[in-house]
This record gives sequence, C-alpha cells and structure tokens, in this order.
Amino acid sequence: MSLAECYSALARMLDYPEGIEGLLADYDNVRTILRTKNIESPLEPFGRFVETSALARLQEEYVATFDFNPTVALYLGHHLFGDNRKKGTYLVLLKQEFGRCGFSPSGNELPDHLPLLLGFLAYLARNGEDGVRRSFLSECVLPGVERLGAAFSARRDSPWKPVIEAARLLCAADSAIQEEGKPC
Repeated sequence: MSLAECYSALARMLDYPEGIEGLLADYDNVRTILRTKNIESPLEPFGRFVETSALARLQEEYVATFDFNPTVALYLGHHLFGDNRKKGTYLVLLKQEFGRCGFSPSGNELPDHLPLLLGFLAYLARNGEDGVRRSFLSECVLPGVERLGAAFSARRDSPWKPVIEAARLLCAADSAIQEEGKPC
C-alpha cells in the first residue's frame, strides 16, 4: 500500500460510514502502512468496534461524535482559530493551495474538513509532490490534527479517537522531512 492509498483510506475512515467491509479493509490497509513506517498502530480499538457493530450503530456513533459535538468536529480551522477572521483566511489559503496544485474536491465540504485534507494529501502523494505535501502538512494540517487529538483526549470512549491518532502519527512522520515552500 502506498502513502497515497493510506491517506485515502484514512479519509474514508473519517467520512460518514457507508459500509462495514470498506471500513475494515481501510483499517487493515492503514495498519499495514503504519507498520512499514515503524509506527505502532493505535487502531485496534477502532477495528474491534467496526467488527462488532452494525452499520446503523457506526452511523449513529459517527453523528453523535462529529456532528453534535463541536469540540471534536473534523474542521481543523475551528480547532486552530475558533470562529474569527483568521479562520476565514485559513479557508481561503487552503482553497488557493488546492487550485494551485490542480486539486478539485468533490462534494460540498469546507476546505478544512479533515477527510478532504487527507484526500488532498493523497492527491499530492500520487503526483509526487513530496515537498509541497510535507510543507502543507507541517504548516496547514498537522497543527490542527494535533489540536483535534487533544480535544479527543477527554473522550476516551470514542471509537474514532484511534483514527484521529493514526492520522496524527502518519502526518507527523510524513512531515518530518521538511523541504522548501510554505503554502499557509
């Protein structure tokens, strides 16, 4: 599994659940790439939750976690800036970076939605844009993922906490090699 596929799998794991088989396949794929990068996988509790739950239960838990609880919303701008003018600037910068790189997101999510950002990272990895990806990670994504992870620290029982931690670990490892160019 490639880095691009891993980012795509993490994005799907953090989207609204549409099927158990797909989630389990993505879970296995992410665990595999974490192992190849010598990162201990935090995902086992998530895998157990998916294996033992009906799809309706997964969907219910997803909505309760991400849609009804703004402290752990998947919008990184909220975690970085709250609701002020800097968040708007951040959103504009993200959209500009998407356009500069030729990335056209599908759907109607704001550009700071974590699954969308993970999809952009997958796009950059597929296109060999390593320097841009690592800079974008360290400047625009990782700080928000770290704050989101901190917000999850009080929610020990959330099945999505390990997925956020896996995203944080992968982003931190990938951004460790810095190259020129700071998009945000």
